[in-house]
Parts: sequence; C-alpha cells; structure tokens
Amino acid sequence: MYDIQERIAISFKSQGLMATIDAQLVLIAEGEVHIELPFSAHLSQQHGYVHAGAITSILDNACGYAALTKAPPGYEVVTAEFKMNFMRPAIGERFLAIGKVQNSGKLLTVCTGEVRALSGTIWKVIAMMQATIVNVPV
Repeated sequence: MYDIQERIAISFKSQGLMATIDAQLVLIAEGEVHIELPFSAHLSQQHGYVHAGAITSILDNACGYAALTKAPPGYEVVTAEFKMNFMRPAIGERFLAIGKVQNSGKLLTVCTGEVRALSGTIWKVIAMMQATIVNVPV
C-alpha cells in the first residue's frame, strides 16, 4: 500500500470537478490539507466574484482530505454535513482552502476550514466551514 500523501494525490487527480475548475492540491500534512484555486471569470457569479459553489467545493475537499489523513487503513471518507459561512465576496487573484482536523474518532471526524482570498502578498479570510466527515470501509 502507498502512503497517505500519494493516496490523496491520486484521489485528487481523479476528481473531474477539481480538474474542471483548475484547483490544485498544494499541501498534505497529518490532519491538514491545502487546495488552491486561481481566479477565473468562468467561475464567477453575476457580480464578478468567484461563485460560492466553487469556494465551497475546494473547502469541502480540503476538509475531507484532511480527515482522510487520520482515517484508519482500509477506509475512505465522505462528507456527512457541513456548515458554511461566507464573510466577504470572493475577490482575489487566487483562493486557498485550508482544511484541518479538530477531532477524529473511529467513524466520525470533525474538521474546520477557511478559504483565504489572496492578492499579491495580502490575504483575507472570505469563508469558514465546519464539517463532519464519515469513515467508510472500502
């Protein structure tokens, strides 16, 4: 069996949505995963901001993969629920979703995450999530 970083990288590359929106996996650590999304007018809503669906998708994935770093061998993960808060418009050159494990158990993992809008060296948190991830046997 290969290591968790390779497992997550292979899984991420198989996701059609992430490829479609040009999201990139940028960090995999125990209990933490980062995913970056460049700004694209193709992902915008009517006001020119990146659509909430794209922002939610990268953060859901970051939290899910963070949970997978803590899952027992022979298990995959699926999201059972999440709560998303949008705090400001998604305006920036790129967006960084950071998912972190807060507590992992046998079946459930609770994660929190944030999305940062980056412009040059300046960033602002634009959204936050709390998610419950379920370990499911393969």
